[in-house]
Amino acid sequence: MPILDEHTLDFISHSPAQTQRFGARLGVLLQAGDLICLEGELGTGKTCLAQGIGRGMGVVEPIVSPTFTLIAEHRPPPPAPPLYHIDLYRLGTPVNEALALGLDEYLQGEGICLIEWAERIAPILPRERLWITLRHLDSSKRGIVMQAHGSRYDDLLHRFRQSAFGV
Repeated sequence: MPILDEHTLDFISHSPAQTQRFGARLGVLLQAGDLICLEGELGTGKTCLAQGIGRGMGVVEPIVSPTFTLIAEHRPPPPAPPLYHIDLYRLGTPVNEALALGLDEYLQGEGICLIEWAERIAPILPRERLWITLRHLDSSKRGIVMQAHGSRYDDLLHRFRQSAFGV
C-alpha cells in the first residue's frame, strides 16, 4: 500500500467484495456537500465502490449505476444527507448536457455527489473534491488511486487511510 504523498493514496483491492468494503469505510466518513469523482474504464469497479459508499452511509436500497436515468437519489436514514449517484457515461456532449440536467444544483446542494465518469466534465467541477481512479490489474484485482483536492478532502483521505489501513 504505497502512499505517494499526503494528498494521494494508491492501493490494491483484491476482489469486488473488498472494493465494496473500501467504499463502506469511505461512506461512513462523508458529509453533506462532499464531492466524490470516479474515473476508470468499463468494469473497473466504479459502481462496486459506489455500492460500498452507499452501504457505509446507511443506504438500504440496491445501488445500481444510473446509466440510463443519469441521476439516482438515495436517502439513507437521518441524519445522513442524501446520496446523489450520477453517471455520465451516456452523455453525448457531457459538459452541456450535465449543465442542462441541473448538475450545478446537485453540486451546491446539501447532499453528497458521487459522479461516475467524472473526467468527462472535469473542467466544470469544483476544484475541491476527492478524485478516485480505478484501473484493471487482473480479472478481480483493481488498482485504486485516491487524490484529495482541498483541505476537506485532505482530512477525508487521512481519516480513510487510518480507517482502512491503520496508518
